Amino acid sequence: MTPRTLSVLALGGDGIGPELVEEGLRLLEHVCTDNEIAVSIQRDLLHGECYEIHGTFCRDETVDSAKKADAVLVGAVGAPQYDGLFPGAEPTVRDGLMRLRKELDLFAGIRPVRSYDSVSDSVPFRESVIRGCNIVVLRELTGGTFFSEPRGIETGTAGRIAVDTTRYSEFEIERHLRIGFQLAQRRSRRLVSVDKANVMETGVLWREISHEVAADFPDVDFGTMYTDNCAYQLAVAPQQFDVVVTDNLFGDILSDQAASIAGSLGMLPSASLPLLAPEGEVTRPGIYEPVHGSAPDLVGAGSANPVAMILSVAMLLEFAAGRPDVAREIETAVASSLKAGVRTADLGGTSNTSEVVDDVIGRWSNQRVRADG
Repeated sequence: MTPRTLSVLALGGDGIGPELVEEGLRLLEHVCTDNEIAVSIQRDLLHGECYEIHGTFCRDETVDSAKKADAVLVGAVGAPQYDGLFPGAEPTVRDGLMRLRKELDLFAGIRPVRSYDSVSDSVPFRESVIRGCNIVVLRELTGGTFFSEPRGIETGTAGRIAVDTTRYSEFEIERHLRIGFQLAQRRSRRLVSVDKANVMETGVLWREISHEVAADFPDVDFGTMYTDNCAYQLAVAPQQFDVVVTDNLFGDILSDQAASIAGSLGMLPSASLPLLAPEGEVTRPGIYEPVHGSAPDLVGAGSANPVAMILSVAMLLEFAAGRPDVAREIETAVASSLKAGVRTADLGGTSNTSEVVDDVIGRWSNQRVRADG
C-alpha cells in the first residue's frame, strides 16, 4: 500500500509571516524525510500579500486549495495599511484568515502555553508562580462577537452609535466544549469553562451547557469561572489551570495574556480544527499558525522568534499527520535549545531566526540518533 502523502498549503501572509513559514517548512521537510513521511507543499497568498495582487484578502481558489489539503500553515496576517479597506463589510471580507477559518468551519482554536525555567528572566512573574505551567486555552473561532449580526456604526440623535452582537447557539457551544473535555482527557483531566454568566445571556447558556456536557465526562475535574476572575487567576496563580475553554472574544484576550507565562508572543503556537480525532489519528483540514502578529518592523532583519512557528509545525504533525510522538520530540528539542541559551532578542538572546531553527533541527536529530542507538 502506498503511504499517504501529507498535503500542506503554505500561506506566508504579511510582515514576518513569509520568512517564518519558510523556516517552518524547512523543519517540516527535514522531520518528514527522517520519518519517511511523504509531504507535498503548495504555496499561495493570503491577506495583504494577496490584496496587492488580487484586490481581495483571500481568493476563492485559496479556499478550495485549503479544503483539499491536510493542513494549512500560516505565517501571520495584518498590517496598518490594510486596516479599514472594507468598512462595514463582514469580518470574512476584512480578514483573509477569518474567511479561511469560517469556510473550513475551524471552530476550535487550540492555543497551548507552557513555562520554561530557562527563560524565566524574560517573564514578568516570580519563577515560583509559573514553574511547571502547561496550559491550553481553547478559543471558539467561528461564532460570537466577531461574527454575529447586527453590527455596525450609525449616526443617531446622540451622535455616532456602535453596535456589536454576541450570539451563540446551543450547537456551537456544545461542540466546542466537547473538544475541550476530549483534550482534558489526553492531558491532566482538569478543565475550566470561562464565561460572563453574571451579566451576559450567552454566558448563561454557555454555563448551562458546560454543566450538561461535563456530566458526560465524569473523569475530568470540571469547574467554571468568570472571565475577569480568570484573567486575574492567570496572573497570580496560573499553575491551577490545565484546559481553559471559552468563547471567541474572551479566548482572544486570555490566550494573549497567557503568553506572558512563556515570555513572549513569539513562543505561542496554535491549531484551528474542525474536530478532534482519536489520538494518533488524522484530523483534517486544519490551520496551524503562530499566535503573534506580522511585526512589520522586523521584516528582513532575521530576528523574529521562530519558536511559535516551530511548535505550530509540531502541532501540524500531531493532528494532520497523526504523529504525536514526533510532536513531543520537537517540543523536547525546543526546550533543550532554550536551556542552552539559543534565543532571539525578544527573549534576551543574540541568535537570529535561522540559527534557532538550525539548533532545534540539530537537537531533534541528535535525539533520534540516541534513541536509535
